[in-house]
Amino acid sequence: MKLLARLFAVTVGTLITVGAQALAVGAPTPQSPVKEDFRDAHHPAEFRFSHGDISWLPALAEEAGWPKRTWKRLGQIILRESGGCPNRRGGDMVDKNCNITGVSEWNHRSDTGLLQINGVNYDTSRNKWAVICNQMNICEQEPLLDPLTNLKAGKLLWDVAGFDPWKTVG
Repeated sequence: MKLLARLFAVTVGTLITVGAQALAVGAPTPQSPVKEDFRDAHHPAEFRFSHGDISWLPALAEEAGWPKRTWKRLGQIILRESGGCPNRRGGDMVDKNCNITGVSEWNHRSDTGLLQINGVNYDTSRNKWAVICNQMNICEQEPLLDPLTNLKAGKLLWDVAGFDPWKTVG
């Protein structure tokens, strides 16, 4: 109940996934302000991504706007969701250097990047209130494979619903 009250208090038009469930919160209006384009077509070359290593997290989390108090939990989520591999889509298998070596499952391919952001949050063909599309102008999967962009998108979801979009079911 507390989650629903918090979500309805936010005036952002969105749908947030919570485990296998989705919650709708107010439709976007035509009078919405012009969206800022948050796409980052780079990540600093000094960062090397490898499975199980998130030593780069403080620098990128700070740049993406995550409060320092969230970094420990954010790191745990990244390790669970993607192993710290920014190029990972749902079901991808990776080696220690984050190279894709195969696909183990095909039923959640829209999950994207470090935080495995689900397609209902960016794809308006699946959800017309897709918050990442509507607020960040990112409406497809590819830009979310950039680690900084993914962390900024995750920060938007966190602003709306805390860590609830990454709660596991069961």
